[in-house]
Amino acid sequence: MLGQESGFAPDGKPFIELHVDLSVDPSNEKDLLANFANVFRPVVSRQPGFVNVKLLKLRSALAGEPPAHANYRFVLIFESEDRRQSWIASQAHQDAWPAIAKTLASDELTILLYDGS
Repeated sequence: MLGQESGFAPDGKPFIELHVDLSVDPSNEKDLLANFANVFRPVVSRQPGFVNVKLLKLRSALAGEPPAHANYRFVLIFESEDRRQSWIASQAHQDAWPAIAKTLASDELTILLYDGS
């Protein structure tokens, strides 16, 4: 979406970006990708304040150490932390996240929240 790379939502306001490192068993990758595309993305994209969501598969670490045991990174972008918190508290989130969670090899997640500027 326009403006995301600069740290701003399409309306020109700063946004927040949540990064979650996931450990996905290779035997569950197809399910993860299908659940992300067919369950999670359609639900979250209808939420107030939603900007974008991405699922990235780690290819390699070009400098430094890659995240321990993580082979995917989930990136969720909302207009504000308040909007993201509303999404987290919603029944829609409670219904959609398990489709992703059931594909994980571990419940241990690294979760980082960034402010756009």
